[in-house]
Amino acid sequence: MPDIPYAVAPGGWRYALACFALALPAAVVAPPLAAAALALGVGSLWFHRDPDRQPPDSGIIAPADGHISVIREEDDRLRVGTFMNVTDVHVNRAPTAGTVTSVDHRPGAYKPAFSKDSDRNEQVVVDCGEYQVIQIAGWFARRIHPSVEPGDELVAGQRIGHISFGSRVDVVLPAAYSRDDLLVEEGEAVRAGETRLVETATEK
Repeated sequence: MPDIPYAVAPGGWRYALACFALALPAAVVAPPLAAAALALGVGSLWFHRDPDRQPPDSGIIAPADGHISVIREEDDRLRVGTFMNVTDVHVNRAPTAGTVTSVDHRPGAYKPAFSKDSDRNEQVVVDCGEYQVIQIAGWFARRIHPSVEPGDELVAGQRIGHISFGSRVDVVLPAAYSRDDLLVEEGEAVRAGETRLVETATEK
């Protein structure tokens, strides 16, 4: 699937148009409510903004904007999670090239995405064989919008979907990488499609 650029992630219009539709009748009977609805609509478009990014020539890169909130070993693989605050861009990107083998939606809870309990939240797992990207909904984010399907060939930095209104995105790195290979640490700010998490094996 080609990487299609948008000024606003497609799912964002759903929320914005609902607010704009409310603003029209409210303008007649309750102007303050209309103003609030318009502001929410504009805010939704800003939240779902989709800026271009320039991936580096090498390395496995962050799939999300935000701050590193999880670094842990899991079944002999390293899992790195990024917490996306409400002010972060919420479009997610492929950390490296790969072929999508499955896109698995897993229902769950809606705990705050920065908490340990968020591991049991609703999530979508994009499995690319050697690595996985896990989109995790937060307490307010009830909509995960993957934009890839099984069989899609991905390139590093390609858009793979977005999550609405606060959430977390994890990547389970290929088995060849360990904590010693990480170029980031907990609390560090990262940018989707640009910040390198590890060097690729040929660079080490």
